[in-house]
Amino acid sequence: MGSNMERSFFEYVAKFGSFQKRSMFGGIGLFSEDAMYALISDGTIFIRGGGSLDKTLEEKGCKRYKHVKKQTVATVNYFDVTKLYTEGDESLDSIIQLSIEYSKQERAFQKSADSRRLRDLPNMQLTLERMVKKAGVPDVSTFLQMGPEDVFMKVKEAYGGDVDIRLLWKFAGAVDGCHWKLIQEPRKQQLLSSVHH
Repeated sequence: MGSNMERSFFEYVAKFGSFQKRSMFGGIGLFSEDAMYALISDGTIFIRGGGSLDKTLEEKGCKRYKHVKKQTVATVNYFDVTKLYTEGDESLDSIIQLSIEYSKQERAFQKSADSRRLRDLPNMQLTLERMVKKAGVPDVSTFLQMGPEDVFMKVKEAYGGDVDIRLLWKFAGAVDGCHWKLIQEPRKQQLLSSVHH
């Protein structure tokens, strides 16, 4: 059953344009321009939701795909549309087209996040970008992964202890997405205690 249905489903989605297949989560993922929009696993077809599509799929009784990872169950934004497919539901065409659109949009958004420059983050201007890079933090994703305290400590190391404490607030605001003057006192205390050790 599984393989026949898979084959017929691949033939069916071919009409939405070219796609790539890759092994994912012990199943097969379908990608359009590098964005994954479908998953076929154990003879079940899942389509990626997004935006208003989630509601449509929930109303049609499609269950979300649960990816079981040892202890946790991650409910990802994929919905079981096997029944819609096998019963030839007329709305499946538009559902899949929407799904492909949403997946591509999200992929484009992720790519743009990767291409952000440090100076584009809140509170960060070119001078701070240069400081941070000189201290060994090359890009936005490293900056966000390290967090404000570690970035501050690195800058402090690179520039010798005499660094304005306001830089810590600025880095924290860059991570939190707000202006550094809006950072609340408790948050400041928490940041301070992390860097004074």
